[in-house]
Amino acid sequence: MGKRRRARELAVQVLFHLEFSPDDPSEVFDLICENFEAPESIREFSKMLVLGVCNKKDRLDWAISQSSKNWRIDRMTRLDRSILRLAVFEMMFVPDVPPKVSLDEAVEIGKIFGSEDSGRYINGVLDHIYNTIIKEQSEGAELTEGAIEHEI
Repeated sequence: MGKRRRARELAVQVLFHLEFSPDDPSEVFDLICENFEAPESIREFSKMLVLGVCNKKDRLDWAISQSSKNWRIDRMTRLDRSILRLAVFEMMFVPDVPPKVSLDEAVEIGKIFGSEDSGRYINGVLDHIYNTIIKEQSEGAELTEGAIEHEI
């Protein structure tokens, strides 16, 4: 398993923990890294994902809500919601990761950690986000260099 996959899995663990507790994301990240002995080699990318998701949560939830007509964000399982937020953050704000890679990684993480239907559900929501919001964002980026934000 690659470093980025492991970093994403660590980020999902932290985001899942934050679903139950409104603690400081940096402190939770450090605590989970210590308790699960996360390798240093995956921490930087993972922490960037966690902090990015926390900072952009409202925008991520909006995108997810637009693509999940039958499920309100608060009705989703906490794990699926955490995985979706992570993937959408990557798709929208991490330009060095192709959106299809983010989508595929999220589906695989959902299959590993989620329910029997998580992978299929995550795929459906992310595919819709990719085919609507991300493509629109990419088309706009052609007009102006750097239109896809990379801020945390």
